[in-house]
Amino acid sequence: MSDWQAPFRGDKPISATLTIPGSKSATNRALVLAALAQTPSTLIRPLHSRDTELMIKALKALGTEISITTSGSDATIQVNPKKLMGPASIDVGNAGTVMRFILPIAALAQGLIHFDGDARSHERPVGPLIKALTDLGVSIKHDGRFALPLTINGSGGIAGGSVAVDASKSSQFLSALLLAAPAMRNGLEVRHIGERLPSLPHIEMTLDLLATFGAQVSVADNLWKVTGSLSGKTMAIEPDLSNAAPFLAAVMVCGGEVIIKDWPIKTNQPGDRLREIFTQMGANMEFVQSGLRVKGNGVVRGIDIDLHNEGELTPVIAALAALADSPSRLTGIGHLRLHETDRLSALRNELELLGGKVTEGPDSLLIEPRTLHSGTFHTYEDHRLATAGALLGLKVSGIRVENIETTRKTLPDFVELWSTLLR
Repeated sequence: MSDWQAPFRGDKPISATLTIPGSKSATNRALVLAALAQTPSTLIRPLHSRDTELMIKALKALGTEISITTSGSDATIQVNPKKLMGPASIDVGNAGTVMRFILPIAALAQGLIHFDGDARSHERPVGPLIKALTDLGVSIKHDGRFALPLTINGSGGIAGGSVAVDASKSSQFLSALLLAAPAMRNGLEVRHIGERLPSLPHIEMTLDLLATFGAQVSVADNLWKVTGSLSGKTMAIEPDLSNAAPFLAAVMVCGGEVIIKDWPIKTNQPGDRLREIFTQMGANMEFVQSGLRVKGNGVVRGIDIDLHNEGELTPVIAALAALADSPSRLTGIGHLRLHETDRLSALRNELELLGGKVTEGPDSLLIEPRTLHSGTFHTYEDHRLATAGALLGLKVSGIRVENIETTRKTLPDFVELWSTLLR
């Protein structure tokens, strides 16, 4: 696969109105809940990407009926829940939501369910979730690795009750248990026993969607309880605000304005914090009738910020910081070493290869702007690294991005949208 020549824009201002596809996090959570509901559901304007395709295939492999219809620019997914059954083989790719959310769902099925995925999926942590499921009585064969590949011997249900989990490496361990809780015979009470919990907005998204589908949710200090059954819903999926990050940042480095259509006034998506972060870095933002309007003047300010709850925004913010007029310090991001790649080391490597200066700490990046030069920006099969490389290419002539197709994981039309932005 050849490298992608990132379009160079220089100081030419941008003027565009864009529609960002639906949220991957919301789409995959809604798919799981719809599969566990007692009546059918319809998801409007969901995301269609590699991660959501893998989720749909996983649920269909377990017996759920799912169909997709398209009308004009909009699409819908119809989910008709059925009894979960094995045997089945689940390909998780490198999708954290699939490899984690489907484990307890498979334990609700009857039969052997085998899980495997891309090479990186064998390295990504699932051990705390495996332990929690084992404590709940689930039979899991993992040859002592506490990692993929593995096989679940589903008994057709989980009693539930109470369980502890260390979700300090990924909030998805907690969300996975909570999503399956309404289908457990006695509901579930989950206690987090680890260090600081990352990505709290994603946990809030899980809880909100559980309530939307009819579950009863209560939250105390590091303790979550979910009971009740689920009913099918017709619901629209919000645009993925984290995927809007490179488009907003583009206006900041080149100047001009962009409107992101249908940006929600109120949301628990971590990407909504971009409004605060990018304002601090020099953007001007305001809600207009059609969405969120962002203006930039080509001058980017450095920032000192804790991204513990918004770690997925780090690659684009790091690229923006490399083009700023003063240093930036990004902290609270140690858990990003366990994502699609070690994002801290990858960002340091790639920015330094282009002439930047980055100091990598266990939990942080210190980025001191330097004059960057042309070169290849390697993506490590990580979609957010790819969009960071595209952003750098706007201001640095001759940037080539390795495997831009990895953006298909959450934003399948990235190249087309990037071209639309720059027309």
